[in-house]
Amino acid sequence: MANETLLFLSQLLKRPLQISALAPSSRALATAMATAIPEGASRVAEFGPGTGRITRAILARGISPDELTLYEMNAEFCAELARRFPGVRIENRPAQEISDAGPGDLDAVVSGLPLLSMPADIRRAIVGAAFAVLRPGGVYIQFTYGSRPSLPEELRAALGLAVRPAQSVLWNLPPAHVHVYSRTGDPSGTA
Repeated sequence: MANETLLFLSQLLKRPLQISALAPSSRALATAMATAIPEGASRVAEFGPGTGRITRAILARGISPDELTLYEMNAEFCAELARRFPGVRIENRPAQEISDAGPGDLDAVVSGLPLLSMPADIRRAIVGAAFAVLRPGGVYIQFTYGSRPSLPEELRAALGLAVRPAQSVLWNLPPAHVHVYSRTGDPSGTA
């Protein structure tokens, strides 16, 4: 864990706008994110895995390494993720390029990206790309440090999405809130 924290801090100092967090996600937040993955899910992508705290929780949830794909723009994080998680596919590219990387039909996309600090067009591109590769009933799981969802109501409406709060995590720096997005009217994602 000390190496994980050192790697995170070194990248935070080198690329503060890209990292946009004070500390790596807590174990409690990682567990909350993984718990929001629907029962029976098998194919999952993670956006912005950073040092891999949420990745570890996704694998502990029972997702097979060969069914998990990580999208990370930071090459140093990618190298560390490859070392820590053999068998997991790692894409050193932006999340919005997910549809370029292979076939869709994902059950869930788990995102640790700092959506609120991104321009609206990038947010729309990322979430739109995620839903382009999610199967019917698939969900997009996102945390935010504010109590409101990361996607404003008008963007959710434009993308045809519903949102539900999943869990608040007070044992995180800062406290975080997990939201689950699904296509409007899709009963498997909004229950």
